[in-house]
Amino acid sequence: MARSRVLSTIAHCGKEALPGPLLTGALLSLSLMSPTTLQASEEEYDPWEGFNRKVFAFNDFMDRNLLKPVAQGYEFITPDPVDRAITNTFSNVNDTLVVLNDAAQFKFTQALSDTARFVINTTVGFFGVFDVATHIGLPKHDEDFGQTLGYWGVGSGPYLMLPFLGPSTLRDFGGSLVDYSTGMSYPYFTETTSEDVSLAALQIVDLRSDLLASENLISGDRYLFIRSAYLQNREYLVTDGASQEDFSDDFYDDFFQDDEF
Repeated sequence: MARSRVLSTIAHCGKEALPGPLLTGALLSLSLMSPTTLQASEEEYDPWEGFNRKVFAFNDFMDRNLLKPVAQGYEFITPDPVDRAITNTFSNVNDTLVVLNDAAQFKFTQALSDTARFVINTTVGFFGVFDVATHIGLPKHDEDFGQTLGYWGVGSGPYLMLPFLGPSTLRDFGGSLVDYSTGMSYPYFTETTSEDVSLAALQIVDLRSDLLASENLISGDRYLFIRSAYLQNREYLVTDGASQEDFSDDFYDDFFQDDEF
């Protein structure tokens, strides 16, 4: 029962490509987890664990004392339809980067599907407010430049816990800089940096509010849980699920206790 509740909640939180600045990482990995990737990993390259744990503690403090209270207020005052519309709009904007990385990986059929998805949601869906494309058989995909590098054989490198930015690897951090430098984060919204930052802040708060119900699903060593979730999810995304294996009972024995649910 505990396992099914964990997977159901995690699966509900889909990962979106996020803007570069000011991402608090303590809870971010919950949004990155796929239910098919939570398995025990014997090889997690974390040579800077001492530094990473200190950064994680800082991020966790900032989340608990700043971002979480703001997200709780946002959730309280925002009607569910409005919250859904905001989430859908950011997801639609993200599809431009997805198409770019589809092409960079020579996934041309997927690129055509994602292009059609963006066009339909931008027009019929009123700039992404409504996710019409999913309902007509054009599902959301997830691609970024970190995945593109991995697709072409670039190793992930050391695990990194970045101040404000949260969990990453050397490869994925470099990839996120490339994604951000394309200027495609908010292509039809912003004209100034201040507007871009404001929308980035809104997206962060919107995402954090979606995770409020999930944060107590982490037990045991929070740092190890988030590291495992992040690294396994990224491997799953890079290989398009080819690395999927059966769930490991040891993972749940380590991190979840049935009597907690």
